[in-house]
Amino acid sequence: MIKDIQETTKYLKDKGFENPEIGIILGTGLGQLLDEIQIKVEVSYNHIPHFPAATVEFHKGKLIFGELAGKKVMVMQGRFHMYEGYSMQDVTFPVRIMHQLGIKKLLVSNASGSVNLKYKKGELMLIDDHINLLGDSPLAFKGVSQLGERFVDMSAPYDAEMNILFEEIAKKQEIKLHKGVYAALLGPQLETRAEYRMLQVLGADAVGMSTVPEIIVANHLKLPVSAISVITDEGDPDNLKPVNIDEIIAMAAKAEPNMIALFKEVIKAV
Repeated sequence: MIKDIQETTKYLKDKGFENPEIGIILGTGLGQLLDEIQIKVEVSYNHIPHFPAATVEFHKGKLIFGELAGKKVMVMQGRFHMYEGYSMQDVTFPVRIMHQLGIKKLLVSNASGSVNLKYKKGELMLIDDHINLLGDSPLAFKGVSQLGERFVDMSAPYDAEMNILFEEIAKKQEIKLHKGVYAALLGPQLETRAEYRMLQVLGADAVGMSTVPEIIVANHLKLPVSAISVITDEGDPDNLKPVNIDEIIAMAAKAEPNMIALFKEVIKAV
C-alpha cells in the first residue's frame, strides 16, 4: 500500500494538487458545494492510479482541487462503499492520499435515515459518535503498523473543537443541527423494521452505509475530522414506508444548502 500511496500522491501533485489544507468527502446527493468552489483542477477517479472507480450512478467520481472560503480544499465528489464490492482499504485509500498531500482537517458528509424519531427529513445531524456494524475494519491488514499505530484509540473519534464550531455556527445562523450517534451498516439493501428497532436499542440516532471507515482511518492518521449527516428519510419501525432512492437524493439536495453554509463557515474559521 505504501508504494501505491506514493505513486498516487505523485500523480496528483503533478496534476496540480498543491498543498491542500482541508479535505472534504461529499455523500449521496450532496454535490452543490462545488458551485461554491473556485475549481483549479479536477480528475476523474478512473484516471487516478490505484484509485477505485465509483460504480454508484448518483456518485460522480471526481477528485477536485480548488479554493473555498479562503482555503485550499480537496474534494471527493462521490465516495466508495463496501457494498460496491470494495475492501475497507479501497474505501479509505483516498483519505490516506489526502493526508499524504497535506490536508490538516477532514470534513465528511453523508445522507442517512433517522433512527431517532425526533429527527426529521431535511434536518442535519452532527455526528458525535458512531457504531461500526460493517463487520470489518480498515485497519485489519498486514503492515498497518507501517502507516500508523495498529491499536487506535476511538474514545473521541470526532474532533471536539470543530464540532463546537459547527454547533456555534448553526446556532448563529439559526440552522437546526442535531447531535447524535451514526450507525454504519453494509447495505446496499435498506433496513428492515426489526433492524430499525435493533438500532434504537443500540442507541443510534441515524443510519447509513458509509463514513465510519473514513473516520477510523482519519483517527489512524491523527487527522482531525468532523461529519454531518443529512437526514433524507425516517426509519419508524411501526410506520415504515418503502424507500424511493430518487426521493432520498431530492431530499439531500433540498437540505444541502444548510450543510454548505456550515461547511463554509467552519472552513473559514479553522
